[in-house]
Amino acid sequence: MKSMTILFSTDSNSLLNGSRSYAQTMKDLVKEYNLSKMVDVVETGTFGFYGKGVLFQVFPEDIYYSVSSVDDLKEIFNEHVLKGRIVSKFLVEKEKIKPAKRTELKETRIVLRNAGIIDPENIEEYIARDGYKALYNVLRMKQMDVIEMIKASGLRGRGGAGFPTGLKWEMTFKAKDGKKYVLCNADEGEPGTFKDRLILEGDPHSVIEAMAIAGYSIGADTGYIYIRGEYYNSIKKVQKAINDAKEYGLLGNNIFGSDFSFDIAIRPGAGSYVVGDETALMESLEGKAGRPRLKPPYPTEHGLYGKPTLINNVETFANVPWIILNGPGAFRRYGTEKSKGTKVFSLVGNVVNRGIVELPMGCTLRELIYGFGGGVAKGRTLKMVQTGGTAGTFVKPDKLDLPIDYESIKDGISLGSGSILVIDDQNKAIDIAKKAVKFYMHESCGKCTPCREGTRDLYILLDRISKGIGKKEDIERIRTLSMEISDSSFCGLGQSINLPLVSLYDNFKDEFLELVKAKSKNTSNLI
Repeated sequence: MKSMTILFSTDSNSLLNGSRSYAQTMKDLVKEYNLSKMVDVVETGTFGFYGKGVLFQVFPEDIYYSVSSVDDLKEIFNEHVLKGRIVSKFLVEKEKIKPAKRTELKETRIVLRNAGIIDPENIEEYIARDGYKALYNVLRMKQMDVIEMIKASGLRGRGGAGFPTGLKWEMTFKAKDGKKYVLCNADEGEPGTFKDRLILEGDPHSVIEAMAIAGYSIGADTGYIYIRGEYYNSIKKVQKAINDAKEYGLLGNNIFGSDFSFDIAIRPGAGSYVVGDETALMESLEGKAGRPRLKPPYPTEHGLYGKPTLINNVETFANVPWIILNGPGAFRRYGTEKSKGTKVFSLVGNVVNRGIVELPMGCTLRELIYGFGGGVAKGRTLKMVQTGGTAGTFVKPDKLDLPIDYESIKDGISLGSGSILVIDDQNKAIDIAKKAVKFYMHESCGKCTPCREGTRDLYILLDRISKGIGKKEDIERIRTLSMEISDSSFCGLGQSINLPLVSLYDNFKDEFLELVKAKSKNTSNLI
C-alpha cells in the first residue's frame, strides 16, 4: 500500500454539507485499520468548486471524490484506500476543479496559492511554503523601499474602489502622528460575494503576514481585522492563526529580533453593508453606529480614534507577501496595462459550477461563465449577468467577450467585489430590480435623506409596475430618481444605486414597458 494524503475542504460552504463530520469519519477508519503511518487526513481550505456533496482530494493521485453519505465514504475507503481501486461513480472531473482545458486562459493562483493545499490551522504548513519569509525580508529593508515595491507592482484595492495600494501606504507613512493603525476590512457584506471569507478560512496567515508588513511599512504597531459577525468559521481560524503567530514570535514584541513590534486583534461586525465604507467601518470599531464620515479628512490622515489609519480588504492584503517574495515585475506580468495582477471571482446564480476562481485581470465573462463555470445551469439560455455585486451593473450576453478590469466600467461592466451573478431566461427584469432596491432600502443607514427616502420611493414605483398598476411615467421616473439619489447621497451606498437600475432600465426597457402596456389594455377593456 502506498502512502497517501486525503484532503477535506472545511471552509464555511463545505461545513454546511457536513465536511468536518466526513473528515472525522475518515480519520476514525484510518485509526481503526492502523493506517496512521500510511494515510494522513488533512482539513484544508476551499478547492474553489461546490457541488451537491462533500468534496475531498486523494493525493498523490490528484483525484477528487464527492460523497453524500457515510456509506459512500466507507465504500471509497474500502476500495481505494485499502485496495488501491478508484471508485469511478464518486469521481469528480478534475476539469471542474482545475478547468484549464476548458479555456486557453489558465487559473493563476496568487491570492489562493495555499487554499486547498495546506491546513490553515497549522502554522508550520504555511511556514513550509515560504510563510513569513516576506516579513523577515521586509524587516531588513527601509520602510519606503517596501512601499515602493508595492507601488511598482501596480496593486490596486480589491475591495471595489481600485485605489492604488502603494499610494495609500505612502500617504499613511507620511502622516505626521506617532500612533497609527492597520485595518483589514473582512466584513464582506456584498450579496453573492464570499471570496474574502474563503481566503481567510483557507490561508489566514497570508493576511496576518501582510498586515504586519504594512504595519512595519507605515510605522504602526497595532492592527485590527474587522470580520462580519456571522463568519464564525473565519473568526475561529483567524484567531487560531493569530495565537500561533504570537507563539512563534511572528506577532508581538521584537519580531525576528528586530525593533519592530506589531499585534493584531479581531473585531466582529454587527452586520451592515454600509461599513464597507472605510469611514463607517472605523465608526463601528469605535463603538458607534456604522455610519460614514464626511471626507476629507481621509483615514490616512485622520482615521481610527483620530489617528492615521491604513485600510485594505482581505484580498488586497493576501497579494502582498507574494509580491515581496517574487518582486513587483512578476506581479505586473499578469493583468492589463492599468489593472495589474489577478482577481478572485465568485461565480453564483444560474451557473453549473458555483465557486471561486482566480484569473488574471482582463479575463472575459465568457471565460468565467463557460470556461470555468461550466455554462448556464440546466442548459437554459443566458439572459444577463450582474457584475461586481449588488452595486454592480447588469449586462446582456453581447458583452461576454469584453475584458474585465478597473477600466471596464466604461463598457458597462463593473469589477467591484468580483461577484459574477449568472441569470437565465426564466427570470424577469422587474423582479431582479425589486430585489436590488429592497436590499438598498434595507441596508440604508438612514443618515442622508436621498438614500433613506429615495430607495423607499424607488421600491414603491417598482412594486406598482410589477403588480400591473404602474404608469409609463413611473418607468421614466425610476431612471431619473436613481440618478438623483446617486448624485446627492452621502456615501457609496446611495451613490451606486444607479449602476444596477440604470443598466437594467437601458437593457430591458421593453420588459418594463410591456407591463405598463398590459395595464393599459386591461383598462381599455373595462371601458
